[in-house]
Amino acid sequence: MTTEPPSDLGPRPLWDPGAIPAATIIPLREGTSGLEVLMLRRDTKLRFAAGSWVFPGGRIDDDDFPTAPAAGTPTDDELEAAARVAVSRELAEEAGITIDPSSIRRWSQWTPPPHSDQTAELVRHRFTTAFFVGVAVGDTDAVEIDHGEIREYRWVSASEMLQLHSRGDVALVPPTFITLTHLAPLRNASEVLRGAPGADDGPAAIEHFSTRVGTTERGGWAALYHGDVAYEGGDMHAAGDATGCGWTSSLGATNVSRTPEPTAREHQ
Repeated sequence: MTTEPPSDLGPRPLWDPGAIPAATIIPLREGTSGLEVLMLRRDTKLRFAAGSWVFPGGRIDDDDFPTAPAAGTPTDDELEAAARVAVSRELAEEAGITIDPSSIRRWSQWTPPPHSDQTAELVRHRFTTAFFVGVAVGDTDAVEIDHGEIREYRWVSASEMLQLHSRGDVALVPPTFITLTHLAPLRNASEVLRGAPGADDGPAAIEHFSTRVGTTERGGWAALYHGDVAYEGGDMHAAGDATGCGWTSSLGATNVSRTPEPTAREHQ
């Protein structure tokens, strides 16, 4: 499979001003066999990620801002503050549990490709999404879902969820798959928090997954991320370092082309 060079190779801001700001939380707890994360299965009739297993989250509401943005358009700092409020609210709304606010750490940022004819199938509504991790507190088994938008939940290890995905038992969208891959080597919540951006064992900056789209030789599309061989317009199957997170329309929403390499967050 080959790809045409993506047309949007320029750098993008962490918070894309042309996208809807959103936030996602990865709730953590210590299970009987180690680190577990809370995952929710979306209803199959929803427009986005229908039937997929995801982390709790959603768009940032006006009420999530501690103070109204002074200039009308929020700054990055104002968005970061609002995102932290949003993830706690969304977790309470979608799952009925709480996160220790002092444990919340930034994890990554996800930005979809710009609108174009090429991306119309992939992106209907553009959300620039801040991912966070945090430790669930209280009765973490007392999860309550609405059985409407959210149909199922489970506390599960990242490794087990990836195994279920590899067997075709669950659907995962790329941000979820990649995040689980980053979490799988970590043994407990403390290691996750230490591996967050700016923490002792984490990267200096927030990892920004800025999606690019290439056209395959069969006329389909492939969603690509930094580290993929084809991210800069190369051959999808060329030799070289790659995260292998390219996501093609021919494979569908539950498949990623190759398994990502371990990242700097992996426990040493």
